Amino acid sequence: MEEVGVLVISYGSRETAIIDTFIRSENYRVEVYVADKQRNPFNVKNAAKHVVIPDLNIEDICKFVEANKNKIDFGIVGPEKPIVEGVRDLVEKKTGIPMICPTRESAIEKSKVQQRLLLQKIVPSTNPPFKVFNPRDYKSTSEARRAVYAWLDTHENRAVVKPDTPVAGKGVGVWGDHFADREQLFDHFLSSFQFGSVIIEEKVEGEESSFQAFCDGKHIVPLPDTRDYKRAFDDDKGPNTGGMGSYKDVGDVLPFLTRDDRAREEQIVNRVFEELKGRDTAGLKGVPLYVAFMHTADEPKILEINSRPGDPEIMNILPILKNDLVDVCFKIIEGNLNRVELEKAATVVTYKVPQDYGDYSGAFPDRVNKDEVTTPIDLTKAVGLSKEYRDKIRVYPASLELRGTEVFALKSRAVSVVGIGEDINVARQTSLRGLEAIKGGGLWNRTDVASKQHIDASKRHMTVLRRKP
Repeated sequence: MEEVGVLVISYGSRETAIIDTFIRSENYRVEVYVADKQRNPFNVKNAAKHVVIPDLNIEDICKFVEANKNKIDFGIVGPEKPIVEGVRDLVEKKTGIPMICPTRESAIEKSKVQQRLLLQKIVPSTNPPFKVFNPRDYKSTSEARRAVYAWLDTHENRAVVKPDTPVAGKGVGVWGDHFADREQLFDHFLSSFQFGSVIIEEKVEGEESSFQAFCDGKHIVPLPDTRDYKRAFDDDKGPNTGGMGSYKDVGDVLPFLTRDDRAREEQIVNRVFEELKGRDTAGLKGVPLYVAFMHTADEPKILEINSRPGDPEIMNILPILKNDLVDVCFKIIEGNLNRVELEKAATVVTYKVPQDYGDYSGAFPDRVNKDEVTTPIDLTKAVGLSKEYRDKIRVYPASLELRGTEVFALKSRAVSVVGIGEDINVARQTSLRGLEAIKGGGLWNRTDVASKQHIDASKRHMTVLRRKP
């Protein structure tokens, strides 16, 4: 069996899933070299070499690669920070090891303003109404305030405020979620405006889908649509999070969308891809276009485009990938990936998170058990269920840290469980069964990810939207 060395730059469950898929290879003996944000217990156990780089600094990552370059055949990157900072450019230049992620130039995620301007050129109908506010255009805070308020007047305050870059200010803010009046909105706006351009978009109504595709620079290979759950609590209440879970149906179309909706998504993404490919073919490798669509009463709108696999959405895909992931990666590097095959199965991903994630302690103070927060996490029973469920459960540690022989939760999403089944409900029940087996740390999870009630509500909502003139 051929030996292959793979570098994985890791942040959480997404990368744990990638590593798990590599080490399950039936064609290769894979040695994984992990540059990690913390001592993830799964990664520590399964890595040939493991290094902790808390800020995922690309210079430190490159030093780790250089020290092991004779054993690494290629690298793959999950988190956005190293990608937008140019980790591929640096590693390939210094070591010659091919990296599977976009180059810095091709990482469209680095600028929300440039995304909007690109879409305005190619498929303007996918843009919601928006305005870019550049600090150079305003002489004072008062002048900027007047301009923001004038825009709000014409859009009845239905606003989403976004910093141009992923690391500026407080991040994305949504009217009704993060602020309830104009003063709060403008404070949020200023937190990013001090660092650079801010874009304000009209908040659009609809149902969301996540579109992902593998890419070798020449070809784009669409993956099935998934549905992410951003809100912290059941019934889509509470603040937005990094994603509390997601689901995929047996096929590639979500239950509340049509085959035509899916075809329109593919058409739009292909037009964006062709434009980007004309600028830099070699720069587009990995998952350079992970697109959040909002399906509205008319044309689907693009909420944002990311330059890496989705977390949690890629975890709906990897456990049912029929192709060997090593072969997929080699084809991406060589530029001859034309298709991938998946098992005919539904998948549901659900996260367990710490008690203060999503302001849980503030929303449900009666449920908080401070004594539980500091207890170790026990994944033994959950992992053991994999045999009972014939490998239909996958447990992917995320923001967990190995300290000695015990595992503790950190501040972000702690651990995800993927359930695989012949339909969405079976996959959901399987995911929940795995979550129930995880003990310690006072962790909690949404209970309605992929529930029939939630899916039916999405179907009804789309039916109403389609009837609008």
